[in-house]
Amino acid sequence: MSEFLNQARRRAALCRHMKGGVAILPTAPERLRNRDSDYLYRFDSYFYHLTGFPEPEAVMVLIAGSQPKSVLFCRDKNVERELWEGFRFGPAAARERFGFDEAHSYARMDEVIPGLLADQPTLHYMPGADAAWDARIMSWLNQVRAQSRAGICAPSQIQDLRPVLDEMRLIKDKTEIATMRRAAAISDAAHRRAMQATRPGMHEYGIEAELLYEFRRQGAQYPAYWPIVAGGANACVLHYRDNNAPMRDGELLLVDAGCELDGYASDITRTWPIGGRFSGPQRAIYELVLAAQTAAIAKVSPGNHWNEPHDAAVETLARGFIDLGLCRGSLAEVLEKEDYKRFYMHRTGHWLGLDVHDVGEYKTAGAWRDLKPGMVLTVEPGCYIRPDDAVPREYWNIGVRIEDDVLVTTNGCEVLTQATPKTVADIEALTGSA
Repeated sequence: MSEFLNQARRRAALCRHMKGGVAILPTAPERLRNRDSDYLYRFDSYFYHLTGFPEPEAVMVLIAGSQPKSVLFCRDKNVERELWEGFRFGPAAARERFGFDEAHSYARMDEVIPGLLADQPTLHYMPGADAAWDARIMSWLNQVRAQSRAGICAPSQIQDLRPVLDEMRLIKDKTEIATMRRAAAISDAAHRRAMQATRPGMHEYGIEAELLYEFRRQGAQYPAYWPIVAGGANACVLHYRDNNAPMRDGELLLVDAGCELDGYASDITRTWPIGGRFSGPQRAIYELVLAAQTAAIAKVSPGNHWNEPHDAAVETLARGFIDLGLCRGSLAEVLEKEDYKRFYMHRTGHWLGLDVHDVGEYKTAGAWRDLKPGMVLTVEPGCYIRPDDAVPREYWNIGVRIEDDVLVTTNGCEVLTQATPKTVADIEALTGSA
């Protein structure tokens, strides 16, 4: 139970935010991949944040008020099914292990939950997230409404749980940060392995295999997202995932890959020369993107707003594009006309946590939100140059992105993925090794 105290504290905090009423939160369902074969199961992030419970077919109910109560519904203990599918906690063990006040069989929800809704002022859940759950919850409410002549009232208000949970998840606690540091270290080792393994003539999937092997070898349960392993022109496709092309000497390899550890994502992108050495044009673009990332990370600090790292990266890139002859005009003109977007068309980062693109608003009341200690974000400027008659040929098919995971601290920031090589010298030392 001690290892799940953080989840119990989060449930208590949610009850305080609710100010009365009942919250219902199911986990994710199992999903069929093909006949008789499911996708590898992954819990719902909101549910896991509040429970730590990893099994499918589970629902959490919180009752707020003067005497808050937490209730878990989960699968029954079943020795026969465990023979086929593996261990199940069952309600009794789950209640004790995960610190719930009550636990019941998942099969008893229709019997028990209407009684928990009775005479409560507000129902808190996530309307619209799942049509089947919408229908089931409405049926429970209708069961309660049918008892009105007996003096029993159904909740008269429905509140969406997501806004308050998004804010809770946005600030990571010490346990979450420790897990994300470990995930970053595993992903660092995977990128190093991939750099050292890269050789001309290999296929991209060979590097994909190196990444996935190192993730699992070091204890990560999944990739946080499917790796992007993009050589040459493929690096100019932002969400390239085929990972099946041969890698050619003289081209760059862009690798965007991170593991998921105990539910928490890491997210690293590095770009390196397939043959071990950057050409002159490749190095010029690479060092420009690195300068943009350095400028952006310098803006990750409490009190600065979300968009300041992006603004710093854009200004650095735009100035560099002018110097390299990729954009024409003054810096002010290139920024105003957004001419830089021909080569840099995405944002500079996103929140990171239980989801690789984690929850949390980027603006509040119409203004970019301030950064606060405990927030974790990525910083990932890039440059992608497709063949174009207006662009010098030596830059064609150069795609570079450099991405790190950054924790906002009380006096600045900590780059969780700082150990992953990214200077030209460090990368060439690894990729050029036999």
